Amino acid sequence: MFTVAALYHFAPLPDAPARREALLEFCAARGLLGTLILAHEGINGTVAAPERAAILDLVAQLRGWPGFEGLEWKESAAETAPFRRLKIRLKREIVTMGQPGVDPLGQVGAHVDPAEWNALIAAPDVAVIDTRNGYEVAVGSFEGAVDPGTRSFREFPDWWEANREALAGKRIAMFCTGGIRCEKSTSFLKAQGVEEVYHLKGGVLKYLEEVPPEESLWRGECFVFDERVAVGHGLAPGSHLLCRACRMPVSPEATRDPAYVEGISCPGCIETRSDADRARYAERQRQMGG
Repeated sequence: MFTVAALYHFAPLPDAPARREALLEFCAARGLLGTLILAHEGINGTVAAPERAAILDLVAQLRGWPGFEGLEWKESAAETAPFRRLKIRLKREIVTMGQPGVDPLGQVGAHVDPAEWNALIAAPDVAVIDTRNGYEVAVGSFEGAVDPGTRSFREFPDWWEANREALAGKRIAMFCTGGIRCEKSTSFLKAQGVEEVYHLKGGVLKYLEEVPPEESLWRGECFVFDERVAVGHGLAPGSHLLCRACRMPVSPEATRDPAYVEGISCPGCIETRSDADRARYAERQRQMGG
């Protein structure tokens, strides 16, 4: 059984390149797998280990960095390794929005605990916005949430500009997988002059962990960026698979479509891949023993 840790923290990290080398050695020595992203604004990522003690070591190490004492993490489990390798990357942002003026350390929306979320989003003067990408929303979302239909988080500011008048006068409640995208999207809205902005603390993962299924307003599963593909209430593994051709989630219903061939194609990518692509995928699948 693998322990999975999703974490992020915004804090100045001017020495990210030097931190990367030491952190890579630290994680590799403890058998950690997954991806961590370092940038001048902090850290973000998800990692897993067969021993929970390795995760606790990592959290303790990160909390020892100046400004990272308050780093929080969300724990779940996986029966098999949810990642194939360890990667620690340097980027300009730990979650890419492409808005230099956005500062989650300066101002963000009000955090709402999972236990209080249902009451907030049920209020008639609240517009609930899913800040995730379209393929994630298709796997599951909150009942009645607005889907911006974005393909990447960079598109969110343009979507807001095109729709802000329709949402004028509403209180805005936003959510994402683990909370990090909302740190930036709510900061962006505050900078745009929106006064009442809220976001789900800990994201959908914390909500599914803490809110009982019988009280939940979540519909479907929650897409996660690892080999589990999706999780449900209690963070139990979901029913979706991953198309190895396009890396998109595939529902149980879609696997019964003639366009779905394991490792080669799915209904979402059958028209966008060439015969040469599919031949290459088939060879890869053969080599993997599929």
